[in-house]
Amino acid sequence: MRAIWKGAVSFGLVNVPVRLYSATENHDVQFRQVHREDGGRIRYRRICSIDGEEVSYDDIAKGYETEDGDMVVLTDDDFADLPSKTSKEIGVTKFVPADQIDPMWLDKSYFLEPDKSATKPYVLLRDALESEKRVAIVTVSIRTRMTMAVLRVRDGVIVMQTMLWPDEVRAAEFAHVQEETHASKQEMDMARMLIDQLAGDYDPGEYEDDYALAVKELVRAKVEGGEVRVAAVEEEESGEVVDLLAALSRSVEKAKAARGEAPAPAKSTTASKTGTKKSGAKKAAAKKSTTRKTTAKTAEKRAPKKAS
Repeated sequence: MRAIWKGAVSFGLVNVPVRLYSATENHDVQFRQVHREDGGRIRYRRICSIDGEEVSYDDIAKGYETEDGDMVVLTDDDFADLPSKTSKEIGVTKFVPADQIDPMWLDKSYFLEPDKSATKPYVLLRDALESEKRVAIVTVSIRTRMTMAVLRVRDGVIVMQTMLWPDEVRAAEFAHVQEETHASKQEMDMARMLIDQLAGDYDPGEYEDDYALAVKELVRAKVEGGEVRVAAVEEEESGEVVDLLAALSRSVEKAKAARGEAPAPAKSTTASKTGTKKSGAKKAAAKKSTTRKTTAKTAEKRAPKKAS
């Protein structure tokens, strides 16, 4: 694993230098949007909805849309004045009983690894949390925005789990569920019997993502059957080159226009660069012979004019 953040856990006068690692990873099957006919990748361009022009990343800003549909454009200077915490500190604000933290409030999970010189205070914090059956409520700034999190112990390692803000958790307001409706004694007895039959301990190894496995098996079968569109990759690479050449060409024309020079006449055809050396040589020869013939004809037309 690679550390994504470095800082220190601070509680009281104790500082524990730590490194942050993502504790989870996404194994969802990833799909690309492609053209059904030839398997070519679908590309998206950043087009302005007002002038229809393509916008570069340097000209893109953040916009906040109001309830009336108006757009407020925010610049980097605007964000610089907002309250943010950029210190590399995981500050402990309170130690609370572990059962007071609703799992609904938890978001992303990270492992905390201490520096070698900070192993002892790290172990001290870990053992104290376990013995007191408490978790630490902390504030931390990841990617400039401050968020709340909890520190708890899992398999001998301190885990930090970021938390949602209170207004980000919705209330379950279902009127028909909150009505005074109760199951009968016979129904409860049957429910308890069913629970007893399915009771057991949770073993993660008993479960697997059958959808992902089925998709991978489907792809494997298609590869073995030769149902692979290799042309899509080639088109992607050549498309990038064409875009680069077009961008360079536009840059040259723009520079000429800035100096007041006339733009170069548009060429109707462009020689392909992917041909073999022999075909390139033949085309070059054909061009030369054509040029000679054209020059000769031009000379014949101009001769009478000089005689007169």
